Amino acid sequence: MAQTEDIAGKAPGEGQSARRGGWTAVAGATFTVVTSEMLPVGLLTPIGDALHVSEGTAGLTLTITGLVGAVSAPLLTPLLGRLDRRVLLCSMMALLVLGNLLAAWAPNFGVMVVARVLVGIGMGVVWAVAAGLAVRLVSGTAIGPATSLIFSGIAVASVLGVPAGTYIGELADWRTAFAVIAALAVVVLIALAALLPPLPAEQDIRLGGVLKLIGNPQVATGLAMVAFLVTGHFAAYTYVRPALEEISGVSPTLIGTLLLVYGVAGVLGNFAAGAGAGRAPRGTLLVIALVLATTVGLLPLVGGSVLTAGVLLAVWGISYGGVSVSTQTWLLAAAPQAREAASSLFVGVFNGAIALGALIGGLTADGPGIEAVMWLGGGLALAALLVAALGRAPESGRLG
Repeated sequence: MAQTEDIAGKAPGEGQSARRGGWTAVAGATFTVVTSEMLPVGLLTPIGDALHVSEGTAGLTLTITGLVGAVSAPLLTPLLGRLDRRVLLCSMMALLVLGNLLAAWAPNFGVMVVARVLVGIGMGVVWAVAAGLAVRLVSGTAIGPATSLIFSGIAVASVLGVPAGTYIGELADWRTAFAVIAALAVVVLIALAALLPPLPAEQDIRLGGVLKLIGNPQVATGLAMVAFLVTGHFAAYTYVRPALEEISGVSPTLIGTLLLVYGVAGVLGNFAAGAGAGRAPRGTLLVIALVLATTVGLLPLVGGSVLTAGVLLAVWGISYGGVSVSTQTWLLAAAPQAREAASSLFVGVFNGAIALGALIGGLTADGPGIEAVMWLGGGLALAALLVAALGRAPESGRLG
């Protein structure tokens, strides 16, 4: 904590600027790694065509990254536990640059798989480490806002990264989209190196200690909610482009616009849910799960026009936009003395759920069809609703 005190001890203007710059750079890192993970969602059709695979197989680009992130977060965070966090974040961002450039070049699906493995490693570690840094960069009443900003990088990437990639893909091609996110990762790498102070490891994290947290009933409930919500969302959302094309008759030129509507709504949902989770984490997640289940389930039934599909996507975005900030707030409040350990578990389950959702969504899309994918996603969100209602919750989500 000495570094936090050093920053706080500067002249008022200088100290405030340094703190803001540091946590903004970390928010940029979380935005970039999660955008890299989500990027294929809006590009499945052109990726599949270029690499000569089906849409279901192309969806494995998300599954692979999620699985690697799920393993790398709880395993590599303890193994790299003694490294300075600034060095660790910069190293993982460099790996992300390499992975995205390789994806942009990929001549076949095998090379794409290797690229997505590299992205998964970088994403898993950056996300796990970044989530607990706000309390080291600021103190007192500033902890809450700084933490929300860092979380917002994850949430905003989840909802805006996909439409951004889709737009780039429409304006140029899908390879350009990966090249652009690689360039963004370079910018963020430079910002982290320039704006973060040295951040030596705060705790000696051991794998056994990470796994022991699962025995905490509040942590276990939070992880179960993450599993159901995120699996359900990505079972459906990974295939939102073919769903809009087949169910709603949306033309390819309008896909990016509708996903942008979803993204803007998701940003609003992120900040609304962040405020709600700080006061009442259980109530916030009950509302999120109910709205998400209803919206996804209704798409095949009433989403037969561009207008209704757009309305449903906006409500979907509002609900899912609050998932990451609400669930991570829940987990950090449930284990305040083991922030990085709880975050690594969160990232592991979150990304394992992304991988599982993309996988079962792909199997369902290639089997029963796109409508069944939407109903599957809605059903899993209902399961999360039951977990939120019946499980153990922290009294509040306040972090500072």
